[in-house]
Amino acid sequence: MKKKILAAVLSGAMIFSLAGCARTAGGNTTATEETQTEAATETAAAEESTEEAAETTEESTDDAAQAEAGKTFHVGVIQLVEHPALDAATKGFEEGLQAALEADGYSVEFDYQNAQGEQANCATIATKFVNDKDDLIMANATPALQAVAAATGDIPVVGTSITDYKSAGVINDNNAPGTNVTGASDLAPVDEQIALLQKLVPDAKQVGILYCSSEANSKFQVDLAAAALDAAGISYKEYTVADSNEIQSVVTNAIANSDCLYIPTDNTIADNMSIVKNAAWPAKLPIICGEENMCKNGGLATLSISYYDLGVTAGKQAYEILVNGKNPAEMPIEYVSEGITNEYNPETAAAIEFDESLLEGLVAIEMGE
Repeated sequence: MKKKILAAVLSGAMIFSLAGCARTAGGNTTATEETQTEAATETAAAEESTEEAAETTEESTDDAAQAEAGKTFHVGVIQLVEHPALDAATKGFEEGLQAALEADGYSVEFDYQNAQGEQANCATIATKFVNDKDDLIMANATPALQAVAAATGDIPVVGTSITDYKSAGVINDNNAPGTNVTGASDLAPVDEQIALLQKLVPDAKQVGILYCSSEANSKFQVDLAAAALDAAGISYKEYTVADSNEIQSVVTNAIANSDCLYIPTDNTIADNMSIVKNAAWPAKLPIICGEENMCKNGGLATLSISYYDLGVTAGKQAYEILVNGKNPAEMPIEYVSEGITNEYNPETAAAIEFDESLLEGLVAIEMGE
């Protein structure tokens, strides 16, 4: 009995299905048209909703962009010590970064701190910037950079007036830093500086190399200078100071035992060039310096980069990090390759009664700059 009932139900369902198909095929399309109309209405509504959503998203994006354009960045600036080269680098950084940001509708507030040459102050300042949650930190000179790198692995850090970042222990490689640190190097061609020394003091048999032993940037340059002097067959001796208190006695000893002095871009010596000058001028001893401002303050000649341009280069790197989201770990260390000239100090040349014929081809430093 159940089988007969089931067969009757299935048979009825098939007849109903066939009748429906026949009506459709015969032209009775009312149900189909209604279905299509409803589908079209739903599609139009969905498209309208999508367009409205897109417009809302676009408006939100525009609003976000406008808000971002008005952002004020907070940048901590730590400078190891006050002297003309580092001052010029800081000025170049701040002016370069500010101009780039303002051109795109941003603004920047700098928190400038000078460590007065004290490593302990560097650590304190670095901690302050980290606690302030600055957007970026600029470190001017190697000890300052080392203190900041030790204080944070998260906040982006840009260095300037650093000779070699890798030997300073703050990155893995100069081409691919691999840390939160990048920057611009003040490394000038040391071999060319030694070639300048040979040109100016052709009879030099003993060169005194003066620097501060606690500055890694100086030791890096000294090793390069030593290699160049070895290649030239010129003897040399390193004269090191631990701090400014030792400069007078060490310089006096170096002058007594040298035909000329070579001084790399050493912050401690640069900050105390008046002591070096007061000892070297009476002894008529020529000094070849690693940068222009040391030369202005008592040296005879230099092959120097522009520290202002160096700061501008670091400012451009900071802009890329702050605005374009660049990762310092992937930003190679940059170098200033333009504007390097052989210069001499005319006042020093006169004071030590230097043979002016040997200065041919060099540019006289404008002492009023």
